[in-house]
Amino acid sequence: MAMKNGSGRFAFYLQHVDGLLVKAGAQKDPALWLFRNGARTPFFMLESLARIYGSMHNPKKFEKLKEHFKLIEDSLGQIDYYNWLSIASAEKKRIPAGCKRSIKNQLDRSVANLNEVLVNKGWLSDDKKRIKKIAKKLSEADWLGPEEEVKALLAFYEKSIASIDRFVDATGCSFDNVEEDVHELRRKLRWLSIYPQALQGVIQYADDAKPVPHLKKYLTKEIVSSPFNKLPLAGNNTFLLLIDKNYFLALSWMIDRLGVLKDEGLLMTGLCETIKQSTACKEEEAMAKAYSMLGSKQRTIQVILNDAEAISKVFFREANLQHLIAGTAKALN
Repeated sequence: MAMKNGSGRFAFYLQHVDGLLVKAGAQKDPALWLFRNGARTPFFMLESLARIYGSMHNPKKFEKLKEHFKLIEDSLGQIDYYNWLSIASAEKKRIPAGCKRSIKNQLDRSVANLNEVLVNKGWLSDDKKRIKKIAKKLSEADWLGPEEEVKALLAFYEKSIASIDRFVDATGCSFDNVEEDVHELRRKLRWLSIYPQALQGVIQYADDAKPVPHLKKYLTKEIVSSPFNKLPLAGNNTFLLLIDKNYFLALSWMIDRLGVLKDEGLLMTGLCETIKQSTACKEEEAMAKAYSMLGSKQRTIQVILNDAEAISKVFFREANLQHLIAGTAKALN
């Protein structure tokens, strides 16, 4: 099986994870070491691949694999969140030491939880139990040929976009919760931008992307020059899924902007939750205290939600996702 086919794509990231786990196993705190050494990315990629291939064949097999990868990725995400919240809080002089200690305790619990998962699920065993089990399951999968795989990938993208449209239709882009609305929409959009990286070259930009006037506002210097928008080389992939570069960059702008708003909102809600846990305050009082601690420049949750609503309504009214996929093609190599 060629390295650029399905099994090879998984093998690429599994090898990366295996190397990280070997090093982590020699540390006093494997979970914290994995977090600090970028382990979340390869687990994200493996979860992405499991989502993709589970839509093509062997759904039960890939669903189980996805859950294994997701458990680690989610745990690393929890560490990342409380680490970020701890750093952000440390910079605010008005936040009392008790709140900062509470956030640090949450961070420590998240690290301890991942260490427990790593041991209980066999990720750190000397015989590489978990990695070997995953490799065995992958060796038994009914991999498609390159052309059939790209056709299935096209159908997967169309299904993913339709799912996002249903989410948007259900909310009407009227948001009332940072986590359930803004963060959730960003998660769904972000998968569309992660898949090209995970698939290692099978997705490429179409050559004939034309300027579209309404997209100009999204094509900022930061977005156009971002290394995250440089796709992996096609390599020895013989069939490709083509995407429109300008629409992909517009998607990247949305993900980035929603991320900024999400972070601003989660700082507020995270601090509010910490105040509730460390005091006897109710929701309204805790939120008022959080605003006071963050200072007069801190925008309200409602203003943040309004901004997220505004850009989302424009983006989806323009039907940008419907123009993301440009088709399929046989590689010229």
